[in-house]
Amino acid sequence: MMLAVEITEPTATDQTLREEERWRSVFENSAIGVALTDVNGRFLASNPVYREMVGYSDEELRGLSFLDVTMPDDRDANLALVIEALEGKRRQFQIEKQYLRKDCTVIWVRNNASLVPGTENRPPFFMTLSEDITERKMAEEALQKSEERVRLILDSTAEGIFGCDPDGTCGFCNPAAVRILGYDDASELLGQNMHALEHHTRQDGSPYPIEECPIYIGFQNGEGVHRDDEYYWRKDGTCFPVEFWSHPVFRDGKTIGAVITFVDITERKKAEQALRESEQRKQALLDLNNAIITNLTEETLLRSISEAMRPLIPSDRCAITLHQPETDTFRFLAVAGVLRSEYFHSGLEVSRTETSLGRAFDLQRPLLRSNLEVEQQFPNEKRLAKEGLRSLCTVPLILRGRSIGTLSVVSRNINQYSDADAAFLQDLAVQVALAVENMKSFEEIAALKATLEEENVYLREEIRNEHNFEEIVGNSPALLAVLRAVEQIAPTDSTVLISGETGTGKELIARALHNRSARKGRAMVSVNCSAISAGLVESELFGHLKGAFTGAIERRIGRFEFANGGTIFLDEIGELPLETQAKLLRVLQEQEFEPVGSSRSVRVDVRVIAATNRNLREEVDAGRFRSDLFYRLSVFPLRLPPLRDRRSDIPQLAAFCLARFSKRFRKNVEGVSRDTMARLMSYSWPGNIRELQNVMERAVVLSAGPTLRLDKDLVPVALSEGCLEPAETHAGDTSEVRTAAGLPTLEEMERSHILAALRQTNGVVDGAGGAARILNIHPNTLRHRMGKLGVTRAGHRPS
Repeated sequence: MMLAVEITEPTATDQTLREEERWRSVFENSAIGVALTDVNGRFLASNPVYREMVGYSDEELRGLSFLDVTMPDDRDANLALVIEALEGKRRQFQIEKQYLRKDCTVIWVRNNASLVPGTENRPPFFMTLSEDITERKMAEEALQKSEERVRLILDSTAEGIFGCDPDGTCGFCNPAAVRILGYDDASELLGQNMHALEHHTRQDGSPYPIEECPIYIGFQNGEGVHRDDEYYWRKDGTCFPVEFWSHPVFRDGKTIGAVITFVDITERKKAEQALRESEQRKQALLDLNNAIITNLTEETLLRSISEAMRPLIPSDRCAITLHQPETDTFRFLAVAGVLRSEYFHSGLEVSRTETSLGRAFDLQRPLLRSNLEVEQQFPNEKRLAKEGLRSLCTVPLILRGRSIGTLSVVSRNINQYSDADAAFLQDLAVQVALAVENMKSFEEIAALKATLEEENVYLREEIRNEHNFEEIVGNSPALLAVLRAVEQIAPTDSTVLISGETGTGKELIARALHNRSARKGRAMVSVNCSAISAGLVESELFGHLKGAFTGAIERRIGRFEFANGGTIFLDEIGELPLETQAKLLRVLQEQEFEPVGSSRSVRVDVRVIAATNRNLREEVDAGRFRSDLFYRLSVFPLRLPPLRDRRSDIPQLAAFCLARFSKRFRKNVEGVSRDTMARLMSYSWPGNIRELQNVMERAVVLSAGPTLRLDKDLVPVALSEGCLEPAETHAGDTSEVRTAAGLPTLEEMERSHILAALRQTNGVVDGAGGAARILNIHPNTLRHRMGKLGVTRAGHRPS
């Protein structure tokens, strides 16, 4: 027995040791944390994984309780489970809680704790298997937050959202979907077939099979769908336009459902429609404006207007009328449309009081008729009704607040035109009124075109003749005295009054003053006061505003404003009306003026140079010229000597003219004969330098050789007889004005010169061999001068 015992006991001990060793190996090498605690919670032992989880060493843990590493919020629940185990209510329990590690960081763990009963040699203890679940908890927390955010988004978004399976059964929906579809609660939609609720019929009421539903088609094809041309139906049976997006949901390669987002786009559709209508109206106005620009005749204007209006205001006929104040009637300017009328046609005139056109015209607002069968009040409306027309819209043509006519459209349809159509037609009428005015102006311009062209040619010729001296020629004492005065006066800004006979070169001296002044970099504006009618001289000098008087269709800048910073030359200042003289005095004193029709003053910086061939002192005494203006102009009076007082300059002037006209007429005239020069020197030149220029021009034109000789037909006989002064003319004789010695006037010499040219061409005015070519002037200019001088084509022939 003793052997047996001796043999047995070592064997049992060895087995126990081996089991303990195996248990310890599992304990130490376990992949999860293992901790042993007594019934009071004090740590007895722990494996490396557990110690790594909590961050303590084995020795440190032996001095701690499991409650020391448990977060305060989890202690009560954990302790309650321990007490239940000790009371025998449970042998093991599971808990997920947070550990507070030694480094004060927190981890999530899942503990499976078991109460191990005690033995005779060992008291009971708790064995806890602990798993770190921090990452899972963080993922669950993130998922929860994500779900909360999704739910928040779904609940707060304005778009309707619902999910359904491949059969269309609703699995979820957000409050916006419930509201937009007109339901009271989500429960009314959940489990329902959304196609049957939303797409049961089209907008026109026809059935909408599910096989044609874009969402269902997307299910079958596994594709997303986006549409903005569909309609959804509400619970109350009304429909509305929607834009929706369907996103399929896949699992294992199969479509298991879809999420649909949709919005009510009723307001957007209305805005788009309004925008399209607005763009159409803008385009119509643009087309109408182009029609106005490109069509300026009665035949084409209304046709273009009708074509521009047709897309927006359908009509069977439209008409434009103009009011005739002298007869108080409306004249049909144009009638156009698919429905012709024998009565309503271009040129028809109807009384203002016998037509509904007069109502719109007088009240200056649109007139609508929705059914002429029952609403006809005027004779014209009865005629329209007999022609099968039912709707009428007439608007006034208003120009600057005044009615000038009407624009009308008619239709065979009842209730064709609305108030909005009338308002739009009134907008078009503004452009039409401008078009009518432009057309009338175009007709006036066309009628005056030929006359204006002739006048323009004549004016260019006159300017060429009047400003043909490029420099001042001569060195006579009288001329040199004037030039010295110019050198003294020019640098100042003082007003200068140049006086002298006609043709002495007053404007040439004015230009010399300007060109030698500090203002030479700016313009010198010339105004011939005698060439402007009394009614327009103020507008010409100071400008006018649009509408200031009849015919003032646009703002005009006056000559003083043009000359700002430069010089203005007022030639023939003695011809200004007295009322204009007062305004001119203000400009000289204040350097400001008011344009015609304006109450706002315009300030200018202008130097004034005036010229006259009158004796202004005598004009002042006679009450025809303001004395204050005369003294204001005469700051620096400058009198130009007549040519008879500077005879020594005649050879230089003659040579200057000879060179100029020889070059112009392409003639090789090299000098003036001695007898001709003597005759030029002996004449008194009542027309001064201008007269000398004209005589030299005619002589060069008719010269046949290199030496200039004056033809007896072109110059006064008295030139060779030493007449020094012009004699007085006979009163009442305006056609044959001569000097006492029989000397013809400058006008008669010009008439004789033209007759000589006509004789040479046998009466031909235009063309290569015509008189205009010989005289080197435009044919229209020659005809104008012939008319002025009373020369006819037959007049060149000897009687």
